[in-house]
Amino acid sequence: MNHLSQYRNDPDAIRALFDEDRVHRDVYLNEELFDLECERLFVRSWVFVGHASQVPNTGDFITTQIARQPVIMIRQPDGTIRVLLNRCAHKGTMVISLSSGNAGKFLRCPYHAWTYRTDGKPLGVPLRIGYEGTRLHECEASAGLGSLACENYRGFVFARMSPEGISFRDYFGDMLGMLDNLADRSPAGEVRVAGGILRSVIPCNWKMYLENVVDAVHPISTHESAWQTARDAVKTWPKDTPCPMELEQLLPFGSGYEFYQQAGARVYANGHCILGTRASIHSGYGAPPGYEDAMRTAHGEKRAKEILAFAPQNSVLFPTLALKSSPQTLRVIRPLAANRTLVEIFALAPVDAPDELLQRTLTYNRLVFSPMSIVAHDDIHVFKTMQQALASSGNPWISLHREFQVNEGSQLPMDVSGNNEILMRNQFRAWVDLMATHD
Repeated sequence: MNHLSQYRNDPDAIRALFDEDRVHRDVYLNEELFDLECERLFVRSWVFVGHASQVPNTGDFITTQIARQPVIMIRQPDGTIRVLLNRCAHKGTMVISLSSGNAGKFLRCPYHAWTYRTDGKPLGVPLRIGYEGTRLHECEASAGLGSLACENYRGFVFARMSPEGISFRDYFGDMLGMLDNLADRSPAGEVRVAGGILRSVIPCNWKMYLENVVDAVHPISTHESAWQTARDAVKTWPKDTPCPMELEQLLPFGSGYEFYQQAGARVYANGHCILGTRASIHSGYGAPPGYEDAMRTAHGEKRAKEILAFAPQNSVLFPTLALKSSPQTLRVIRPLAANRTLVEIFALAPVDAPDELLQRTLTYNRLVFSPMSIVAHDDIHVFKTMQQALASSGNPWISLHREFQVNEGSQLPMDVSGNNEILMRNQFRAWVDLMATHD
């Protein structure tokens, strides 16, 4: 395939990597293409940074990365949240090296003690007299820390690195309803991060992981050892004894192809989608005592029923966020290299809801998403071997043909079967749109 210089300057070369019903292996392997993703795709899209509950007090912060750029999410004195570039305007040192904490009333670079307000604006420099008569005030260094476009939606904080581009609401559109559904599972209409964050670095391209999130065909084969073991255990379980939560969560992984066909899915513009619009492996979870009454009191009969009846298997807010409404789980995909991906698993506790809901989420996350779990190791093995095998000789194209239709996606949103690979094709159409436009 073409060299990066041709990708960078020739949009058609990028478009040629996705051929409507198949994708070229270079999208997973090419490190130079990954560099271009960092420059274009992740800069132009709205990326999940963190949750407001992680920074409850003035000066509280977390640090992370967007497209290799270190950033700070920090609570302001007026209660708002800002996302700043974590890079001193003087020498480029990270202003904050800790993953979380409280900065107090200002930010101070550990190298030369330049200081900044918590909104990133410059506060002071040592030896100020030494800058008199210089061009410091005419250059970018005098502006302080870079501040990103930022949106706090129901506690979910997103940022766009590009100073100009599509608005937050235009980018996500009706997919914001999935964040509403998640937050409104709390009688108080609010969730908080609880139980810590599981982090795994997986030796694969980030798109492999994101495609897997909406791949309904793989569980019955990839995770056969997990669901078959659960099925065998249930056969010998005492009939008058309730099954443990772990079995309740593992058994549905064995749902057949017909189940997912009927479960339904929906694709939206900009790569977003929902798997399990009519049913999912989470649909059968029971409600803890008193929970439904609390929901009806808080939201009204109609809205409470609407919230609780909708429990999709996975919803993807392209390119980096996957969520489950029940259990209340976020998966945040943070690409590190063409062949390395950091995945963060957030457990969310619905405020004023029974503790059993959080316990269900924590159990599910450990059981399914921990790198040592009996489920995640199946996926990690597949991702690792895919990354290795795609680099070998042979057919350079990856099939995405299942249930393909000519001109599909021309009218979005679009409802399809849960087995339709349009959920993945739709991601690559968004990928091309963000990658093929150069500055």
